[in-house]
Amino acid sequence: MHQNKEKNHFKRVVVTGYGAVTPLGITAQESWQAIMDGRLGYRAVDYSAYNIQSRFFGLIDEEPGLKGVPAAIRRRLPRYARLTLGAARQAVAMAFGDGQPQDVYDPLACGVIMGTGWGGLDESNAGTKEFAATNISSPFNCFLTMPNVATAACSQFWNLRGYQNTAVAACATGNMVIGDAWEAIRNGRATMMLAGSGESLISHYAVWNIDVLGALCKEQEEITRASCPFSAGRNGFVLSEGAAVLCLEERESALARGATILGEVTGYANFSDAFDFTSPAEDCVARVQTIRQALQVAGLEPEQLDYINAHGTSTPLNDLNETQSLKMALGRAAYDIPVSSTKSYSGHLIAAAGSFESIICLQTMAHGIMPATANLSEPDPQCDLDYIAQGHRRGNIRRTLNMSFGFGGANAALVLEKHE
Repeated sequence: MHQNKEKNHFKRVVVTGYGAVTPLGITAQESWQAIMDGRLGYRAVDYSAYNIQSRFFGLIDEEPGLKGVPAAIRRRLPRYARLTLGAARQAVAMAFGDGQPQDVYDPLACGVIMGTGWGGLDESNAGTKEFAATNISSPFNCFLTMPNVATAACSQFWNLRGYQNTAVAACATGNMVIGDAWEAIRNGRATMMLAGSGESLISHYAVWNIDVLGALCKEQEEITRASCPFSAGRNGFVLSEGAAVLCLEERESALARGATILGEVTGYANFSDAFDFTSPAEDCVARVQTIRQALQVAGLEPEQLDYINAHGTSTPLNDLNETQSLKMALGRAAYDIPVSSTKSYSGHLIAAAGSFESIICLQTMAHGIMPATANLSEPDPQCDLDYIAQGHRRGNIRRTLNMSFGFGGANAALVLEKHE
């Protein structure tokens, strides 16, 4: 029986706004400028009284203001979600100016995917302690510990009534939310999506939970040895808090409304190690396939990449495994493509890392500057790619790859390009 099959026609997806709240700055622009100035977003904090060995952390001293956010929303948000909503307001303002998405789009065509790794863990711990002592706690605790509370808050605040989801995939979350939002628009399920992620793990209990695994940096004195990706002396990551959000739109719709196009998402892939809860798979198979498929979907050969923003956590296992994965996935081209880890400035934003680093890729293309990997004074001989060790580098950057890997074996990669 003869069967006609209509060829799939995918939509193009562009970025029209972004926002970030990080230890480097209260906006995405401030965070970029801090990187350009070579400033580090983390500092020494003594938690030794709580049996925490790590000494360097990226903390946000002042949350973004939420003036204009109804109390019905604001009072139900844990810290990570407040940071996320603050970043989302920056993204919407960049994309729509003084207007709103619903001014130009059907609310049913506008959606939200926000993500987090551990959500309102700090608030959950505080509420549990309070209830144990008094048999009463905040009536909002149900919402403070709800994993999709940031997604719900953004949906309600902007009346975004279309596709909604929440990603929870540890340190790969930030790329996954953008990739999933890209898929929704690409396949015609949405016209506009807010996609981002946030994390805030600053209670002593939450920090101890990660420190006890031996994952955090062990440097006690010298800040330049705290986060030094691909260095011979790397010994763990710097835990940071923060949030980053992008506004994605279907290209023709964005152009029709006169939006400024900041870049285009052209490729995404996501594969699992299925190996260990914390260590990357030794065979690199999933990471290699993630990189290769993201490029294949984008229609790019490795040689066409101009810059790679690495996951680059400054942990012994990740940085070596990531180097090996890039070599296996890209072949000889891996040695010719500049790569850097901006976690050397921001610390590790956990779920928010991939979203923030996607913004870095967009800023890299806009400014024609590839950030150096900070603190890379003594490279590991086995991490022998071009990790931009000596100062920021200028160039015509048109095609970038952003990689994120997470606990549980999650691997995600995005291709972001200049808009043509």
